[in-house]
Amino acid sequence: QRGPAALLGASRRLPRAGGEERGGGGGYMTQEEEWDRDLLLDPAWEKQQRKTFTAWCNSHLRKAGTQIENIEEDFRNGLKLMLLLEVISGERLPKPDRGKMRFHKIANVNKALDYIASKGVKLVSIGAEEIVDGNVKMTLGMIWTIILRFAIQDISVEETSAKEGLLLWCQRKTAPYRNVNIQNFHLSWKDGLAFNALIHRHRPDLLDYDKLDKDDPIGNINLAMEIAEKHLDIPKMLDAEDIVNTPKPDERAIMTYVSCFYHAFAGAEQAETAANRICKVLAVNQENERLMEEYERLASELLEWIRRTIPWLENRTPEKTMQAMQQKLEDFRDYRRLHKPPKVQEKCQLEINFNTLQTKLRISNRPAFMPSEGKMVSDIAGAWQRLEQAEKGYEEWLLNEIRRLERLEHLAEKFRQKASTHEQWAYGKEQILLQKDYESATLTEVRAMLRKHEAFESDLAAHQDRVEQIAAIAQELNELDYHDAASVNDRCQKICDQWDSLGTLTQKRREALERTEKLLETIDQLHLEFAKRAAPFNNWMEGAMEDLQDMFIVHSIEEIQSLISAHDQFKATLPEADGERQAILSIQNEVEKVIQSYSMRISASNPYSTVTVEEIRSKWEKVKQLVPQRDQSLQEELARQHANERLRRQFAAQANVIGPWIQTKMEEIARSSIEMTGPLEDQMNQLKQYEQNIINYKHNIDKLEGDHQLIQEALVFDNKHTNYTMEHIRVGWELLLTTIARTINEVETQILTRDAKGITQEQMNDFRASFNHFDRNGLMDHDDFRACLISMGYDLGEAEFARIMSLVDPNGQGTVTFQSFIDFMSRETADTDTADQVMASFKILASDKPYILADELRRELPPEQAQYCIKRMPQYTGPGSVPGALDYTSFSSALYGETVQPSVIKAMMCLLNKVCFSKPYETSVI
Repeated sequence: QRGPAALLGASRRLPRAGGEERGGGGGYMTQEEEWDRDLLLDPAWEKQQRKTFTAWCNSHLRKAGTQIENIEEDFRNGLKLMLLLEVISGERLPKPDRGKMRFHKIANVNKALDYIASKGVKLVSIGAEEIVDGNVKMTLGMIWTIILRFAIQDISVEETSAKEGLLLWCQRKTAPYRNVNIQNFHLSWKDGLAFNALIHRHRPDLLDYDKLDKDDPIGNINLAMEIAEKHLDIPKMLDAEDIVNTPKPDERAIMTYVSCFYHAFAGAEQAETAANRICKVLAVNQENERLMEEYERLASELLEWIRRTIPWLENRTPEKTMQAMQQKLEDFRDYRRLHKPPKVQEKCQLEINFNTLQTKLRISNRPAFMPSEGKMVSDIAGAWQRLEQAEKGYEEWLLNEIRRLERLEHLAEKFRQKASTHEQWAYGKEQILLQKDYESATLTEVRAMLRKHEAFESDLAAHQDRVEQIAAIAQELNELDYHDAASVNDRCQKICDQWDSLGTLTQKRREALERTEKLLETIDQLHLEFAKRAAPFNNWMEGAMEDLQDMFIVHSIEEIQSLISAHDQFKATLPEADGERQAILSIQNEVEKVIQSYSMRISASNPYSTVTVEEIRSKWEKVKQLVPQRDQSLQEELARQHANERLRRQFAAQANVIGPWIQTKMEEIARSSIEMTGPLEDQMNQLKQYEQNIINYKHNIDKLEGDHQLIQEALVFDNKHTNYTMEHIRVGWELLLTTIARTINEVETQILTRDAKGITQEQMNDFRASFNHFDRNGLMDHDDFRACLISMGYDLGEAEFARIMSLVDPNGQGTVTFQSFIDFMSRETADTDTADQVMASFKILASDKPYILADELRRELPPEQAQYCIKRMPQYTGPGSVPGALDYTSFSSALYGETVQPSVIKAMMCLLNKVCFSKPYETSVI
């Protein structure tokens, strides 16, 4: 809608007296607000403007004891026009000319117009001559310009001003009311409900809004104007019939009348703003206290869990059986899989809460939070590090103990087998060696006894290695701390003592037989040959049976293939051994043939050897049975090793994918924290997407954990196909989760800083761009920081730069972090609440008293925050104190960590009263 300023024509500009053109003064009025004569020919609008502008002028002129009746006639001489400007501005204008000639009037009007132009108003096509001539449309345009400048221009609501600010104020105040929807200053006011809603919002005691009828617009408008005139000192500027009957009421008339309501209720707005400020400060303080208590509780619970867990991990008491150690390993797996992950999350959340709390305290100008002794973030980190060290040592100890017990079980079984074999062989040997049968034997028998004894000595020498092996195994069992080492030592000692006894008895019998040999000259060569060949062959078969039944432990395919190769070599020697067996049996057959041929009456048994043909046959059959059994056990072990190899490859295939994936994500997060641009909320969404992708990847880690468990259950302790262990993957995963959480927390901190400090997104982007240009791995040294500030327009001297460095690098580390840089730029560019602002807000609520009462707090603040103030605010003891008076000055200072000494204030007040005043001076002045 085009305004009344068009009365003089859109393009014509009248010269001022003296030749200057009107229209300077800063260009306050825009082209859209200039007068257009062609659009203001509607007599209804002109009538509304006459009445409204006349009433508005009289509302101010009556303060000077005068008024106007006809707006175009009473301003012609310029006297009342100058008086009006003096009343509404509070300033003195130049002395008017008192003559009645035309040039005197023009001079007075020009003085008024000059004063309006000096206030930044652009007067387009308004000349003093037309005002003096009584041009009603030009006069209305001039009055509208004055109303715009002195009644509407200074209206400001949420960073909008003038018309837009006034419209927004009306919309906010009438938003809760039914049938009220203010979109403009003409049609939205025709039913009169908007006027009544403004009055009811600020003075509900003056009318009952629910009883108004939307279908009675004239009654509604008249009611609002009568109440405004009677109770709000707002004169009646409009006619209800004109507003209702005009298709589109005059916008300038409505704006003029509504602006009076705005100025009438401005005081209530100030009290509301003060109450809102206090509510905001108290809400921040209460939230900070809740976060402090939550941090203390979480820190105590986490430290207590660590304190209880470390002794369990440091317990190195070994178990005697493999089953008991396997149970310990299973308990440790449950700890890793079930108990530790929630605590890792709690530790991460604790650090995030602590950083968030410190950021909130810093941006709200509160002192930094200092946790209880022993509950600092560094204390928790130290305790966690001790936990992980104990955890690593405990796992290594478990695996080593399992390997040791496995080795012990193998050695113990091997000892028992060898000892049993030796004891069976040595059983009765001492009794044989103690016999003196050679004393009554014939020469042949003696020679047979000698040869038999030689065979025994050969057999004894062959058993020397077995006895040494038994002693070596027993010694190793003692070195590995075998739990039944005592019985092993007793058995080994008996075997060694028996072996020494056998050696001594063997030597004595040989000496006796050699003495007797001189008396005996004949010997059966066949028996001798049989004995010499049968004994080694028999020992070979015993050794073969022992080797074929020997237990084995391997950890790779190569080791089992080596055993299979050795077994194949052994099988290749069987034909040769079978030839030897047949040769030995042929000797015995020859003996029997000789005895039969010569009808000898002697026994066919061999007097030189205890090895019989049946024994050789039996042992040979036993060897043939053990060979395929050995084949089967080796093939089963080969299959098991192949299965273990598949487990290794399966684990390696996943680990070689997951490990680089974790490293790649870590690098992406590191780059994103430096390279991300745009709104912080977009950065947050991007990081949240990163976090969700990482969480979605968790099933791969769980699957790898399952494969790792299968490997451990299969007792596989090495993997040549990958450099990644499960411990590497776990540590990398936990570090990745912690890194993304901390990066998100940094962006959240920037958002909190931006919102709390009033920093725009463009400013935040400029700060980040400037920091990224000069940073080195996320930090700036002093020279880079100076260059950054200079690039942003700072004129830095040495003293000023030293002051700034004390803020951004208080510990003197020589570097500036991004968060310190943001905090500094926030303080430089944003407005924050201070203790003085809070004191001023309380002073408004207290009606300028140096104290405030509990009832006033309950009336102005929400119940929860009013009770919070009453509980923590100290009693006021200064001048003019009344019962129940509360000291809001000390309370406001305490919120920001400041200290006020009441004794000092009291002393200063008494001194000022005594020297300068006759009545107590208010604390707010001091």
